[in-house]
Amino acid sequence: MKTLNLSFKGSLGKGHSLKLKYANDKLDEATVRNAMQKIVDSQLFGKDDEQLYLRVASAKYVTTTDEPIFSQQQA
Repeated sequence: MKTLNLSFKGSLGKGHSLKLKYANDKLDEATVRNAMQKIVDSQLFGKDDEQLYLRVASAKYVTTTDEPIFSQQQA
């Protein structure tokens, strides 16, 4: 499975991430930066006295692979 991981800096200087499981995996940098900036501009996400997504930091695709050891089939 491939996820799009978006990283931001919050108003207290801490890092925060937003992970999207079903994002298009062909997005270019300009598209992702624009979408992230819209998230920042919306100022929708906060916790206590911190704005969680204050500045865009980075974005990356992360691919995970399942490696099953066994699967118990029910009869």
